[in-house]
Amino acid sequence: MELLRSPRLSRLFILRWVGQMTDGIFQTALASFVLFSPERQANALGAALGFAVVLLPYSLIGPFVGTILDRVSRQRVLLIANLVRAVDLIFIALLISRAITGVVLTVLVLCAFGINRLILTALSAGLPLVVEPHSLIKANAMAVTGGSVLVVLGGGLGLALRKALEPLDHANRSDALIVAVAAGGYLFASYLSTRLRRAEIGPLLHEKEAASLSQGFVEMKEGFIFLEKHRDALRGILATAIHRGGLTALVLVALLLERNTFHASTQPEAGLAGIALALTIAGIGITCGAIVAPVGALRFGRHKWMRIALIGSALSPLPLALTAQPFSLYIAAFFTSLFGQSMKVTNDALVQSKIDDYYRGRVFAIYDVLVNGAIVTGALCAALLLPTSGRSAIVPILISLLYLSAAIRLLRPARFSSFD
Repeated sequence: MELLRSPRLSRLFILRWVGQMTDGIFQTALASFVLFSPERQANALGAALGFAVVLLPYSLIGPFVGTILDRVSRQRVLLIANLVRAVDLIFIALLISRAITGVVLTVLVLCAFGINRLILTALSAGLPLVVEPHSLIKANAMAVTGGSVLVVLGGGLGLALRKALEPLDHANRSDALIVAVAAGGYLFASYLSTRLRRAEIGPLLHEKEAASLSQGFVEMKEGFIFLEKHRDALRGILATAIHRGGLTALVLVALLLERNTFHASTQPEAGLAGIALALTIAGIGITCGAIVAPVGALRFGRHKWMRIALIGSALSPLPLALTAQPFSLYIAAFFTSLFGQSMKVTNDALVQSKIDDYYRGRVFAIYDVLVNGAIVTGALCAALLLPTSGRSAIVPILISLLYLSAAIRLLRPARFSSFD
């Protein structure tokens, strides 16, 4: 709580957390409209393609977005991006109210998620400028974990709003109203960004060439070269990406189990409530993971603690492989989220401590691209293996083996240590 006494850091946290709570509200409405409508049957491939459609376009432009964050005021980026996102959601709400799907809705949703990634990248890049280096792990733990918990709380608020709007007897109109509420949340986040000074979260002053497409390619390459020189940061990013890919596969398992197995297919609302409970349990795991991260990193060192967390993650999905029951799903959700969050928080601090501010926007954009690519890969691989029911021992076992292999090979002490 000491960190929150810093006015600069608390302003950044509040801005991040308001935006992420609003993300939860928006995502609940979107999931309700796309996956949990009575007339739509959820299937693994459809959900996986949804991840791909949402994440891949941003991944193509992410490195170039990073060059923007290293050139222009990150505070201005946050201000304008939140405004644009609010307007985008108004149009999405109009389409949902008319039950219009297809290319137009897909493009608008892509814009919303792409802008969200830009905002989170800007916030991560700016964090080291408002906190002392020795407090980076704690600050990351608070920022990322607080945000993750508020996404879950926002999801719960979205569900409560949907329940309150049930008397309308029109699911699409209810979802549209919830999206409109989210648009208001993003407007508020845009206002909160004005409480930061223009240069407060960077970039720091340095000589800059005029922005151009060719220069974007050059600077993207510079970001990769910088990571090549700091191999432990690169390996940490890759390990985090692998974990997120496996976690996405587990989310897909949970989605199908709750929608098609644990509840009757004619009761989509029960399935939506079930997935909300699983995500809440995962959110508790995220909070616990962030709490233990600074303690574990202090006790074992950042590099060893990340190995321990990844090995712990390898054990977490095994109960779900033994039996596809709600309690085993909740155990997997809790412990995979706990160890994964602990590893990510530690790795974020590791990367931030290694990367000069001149490269920070580019490196975190590359970080995002690698994580997004892993998420899409994990979702598509799981979709090829999962039946519509979601019952499968193969997927949890493969995730466990993947995590264990990454801990043993990618994060092995000979290559991933503090002397790198």
